[in-house]
Amino acid sequence: MENVPVGKVSVEINSRYGRIKDKFMGSYGKKPDYYARASGRVNLIGEHIDYCGYSVLPMAIEQDVVIAVSSNDSGRLQMFECDINDLSINKEKPVWHNYFLCGLKGLLEHCKVTSPKGLQCVVDGTIPKSAGLSSSSALVCCAALVTMHANGQALSKKELSDMCAHCERFIGTEGGGMDQAISFMANKGTAKLIEFNPLKSTDVELPEDVVFVISNSCVELNKAATSHFNIRVVECRLASQIIAKTKGLKWREFKRFADVQKALGLTLDEAVNVVKEILHQEPYTKEEVCGILEVTADELAQTSLSANTLDVKTFKLHDRATHVFSEANRVLQFKKTCDLKPADASVVLGNLMKDSHTSCRDLYQCSCDDLDRLVDICCQSGALGSRLTGAGWGGCAVSMVPANQVDSFIKSVTEKYYGKDDRLKEKVTENLFATQPGGGAAIYLE
Repeated sequence: MENVPVGKVSVEINSRYGRIKDKFMGSYGKKPDYYARASGRVNLIGEHIDYCGYSVLPMAIEQDVVIAVSSNDSGRLQMFECDINDLSINKEKPVWHNYFLCGLKGLLEHCKVTSPKGLQCVVDGTIPKSAGLSSSSALVCCAALVTMHANGQALSKKELSDMCAHCERFIGTEGGGMDQAISFMANKGTAKLIEFNPLKSTDVELPEDVVFVISNSCVELNKAATSHFNIRVVECRLASQIIAKTKGLKWREFKRFADVQKALGLTLDEAVNVVKEILHQEPYTKEEVCGILEVTADELAQTSLSANTLDVKTFKLHDRATHVFSEANRVLQFKKTCDLKPADASVVLGNLMKDSHTSCRDLYQCSCDDLDRLVDICCQSGALGSRLTGAGWGGCAVSMVPANQVDSFIKSVTEKYYGKDDRLKEKVTENLFATQPGGGAAIYLE
């Protein structure tokens, strides 16, 4: 299995690494031993389905997290003072450095490191925060990479991806593994189809006549600080269990739609029809769910709920299930179109992106008014397709734009969205940009 590459960087030529080095020397009075880098990502299609067991189609972006590092025998993390042997991650008060601690703690536990090296670190990031571009997961992955290298461990990209997906749960987020997989497995110049169980990545060549443009709604949501994300995870879990029980399966053995679909031998289209057959459109009360599954409220908490969803009273199961099955189908159609390269490929892909946003907005209810307005403006400005990307409830839209219209597109979106708000005018360049498929995580030496 392929390991994370170790390359060379010239801080004299690369001004950004030079600035990071200068900051490190200013903080610690010496040069860093090495640098670790992990990219952000934009999910082109396949939203909120990775934790349901379905494939997604992201690409890494050029924006990234870089950490300059020096190791020692102090046993302390000097980025902010703490004992590496006694780490505490507070789920109740999420702060950015907790994501670093997730990667650090996860790697040490995974590799059973008993005498961890002390670390002096400087962190630098160019990924807009709380924007749905995986800034938090990039920090987790980068911190794990730092810790692995400092302690003389060697894990494959796949093992690192799996480990980082698991250890991000230290902060209370129950994601599915897409962000970590693309951060480690990306190849420059291509998107990736990421499959799960087992984890597998396949290069996807995007049309040459389009460019992907990211636009930030500037509405921020911290996934770990709210229960929106985990409520959706739980709703999908409950819907899969109710379908399983209704169809005579041992429902306690199921938590994901993909496993139920496979056990029942259904196509994705057939699965959508099963949702219509079994689940009603009105929200389910907790009491109703308990009645269907024949469990007490306490048993439901143990088998299906998460810590920050214990007080949720109702669950929208029909719409969440319909979104997941139809979105999983759109991912397969997107890849097939990229592979076959029909004459109207860009139009087909654009329509799939539009349908994805409609489903996220109406069925999964993970958009917001500002983001919907931004997506509409992007489509009016010439995008072939535009959709929210990332967890949602704010964050970014990704738009597929004809390559020869990128400048006019950016000008139009600038005027119609950012130009209407004095607070946003000054930050257009960092919130509206074209991006190319970036490469995966790496270690760099001078």
